[in-house]
Parts: sequence; structure tokens; C-alpha cells
Amino acid sequence: MKSLYQAAVAYLILGLASGVFYREFTRSQGFTEGQFSQLGVTHTHLLMLGFFAFLIFLLLEKNFAVSRSSKLFTSFFWFYNIGVVVTVGMMLWRGSLTVLNMEGNAMMSGIAGLGHISITVGLACFMVALGRAIKDPVPANAEKVNA
Repeated sequence: MKSLYQAAVAYLILGLASGVFYREFTRSQGFTEGQFSQLGVTHTHLLMLGFFAFLIFLLLEKNFAVSRSSKLFTSFFWFYNIGVVVTVGMMLWRGSLTVLNMEGNAMMSGIAGLGHISITVGLACFMVALGRAIKDPVPANAEKVNA
């Protein structure tokens, strides 16, 4: 549970920092207010896919001990985090290029797609582990192993 909490805190900090970066970077570059850039949505992606998602994972872990299926849980944790970081990294890169009035390329979309695939694999691992935890619940008086 500690790693889920730490991930939530890290994504909260990154999400808030990306909002500040977007505001200051676009202002310093004279970027037209209201014009779309992927840089503007990195803030919400980090907060939703990172901070809020990990709070939900934490609640599910607390209630169902999802991490008992340790291989699946570890796979979920790494695939999901790598996917979010890669996806948001590509958004930051492409968004920064847009603000600088430069063009991105197809490679950036491909890498972002790999990030989305990694998120999907991570979520699939989590759902399988959650399904197993629901099917075989921990007795109420059992000791918590991963607390």
C-alpha cells in the first residue's frame, strides 16, 4: 500500500507542477490564450491517470488485498506507471513543440501509442488480480501482509 500512496503523491506533485509549467511556458512564449496544445492537458492527465487513479487503487488494495497476487500486482504497477510516464512525456514534448510553433512527427504518436498500450496491459493485470482477490477474499481477522 505504501508504494500506491507514494505514487499518488508523486503524480500529485507532477500534475500540479505541469500546470504551473504550462501557464508560465505559454506566457513566456506569447502563445495565444485559448489555442489548443497538448501541453494544456498534461496537468489533468497526470492528476486523473496518476493521482486519482492511484487513490482508487489504494482503496481497492485496502479493501481486497489485491497485491496478494504479487506477480500480477507488480506487473500492473510497472506497466501502468511506465505507460503514464511515456504517454504524458509525449504530450509534454508535442505540446511544447506546438507552443514553440514547431512540428512533431509520426514517431511521437507511435511512442505515445506504446504508452497507451502499457497502460492497458497494466490495467488488465490489475483487473485480473482484483478479480482473484474478490473471488478469494482475505478473512476479516487475518493479518495484513502488505500494510
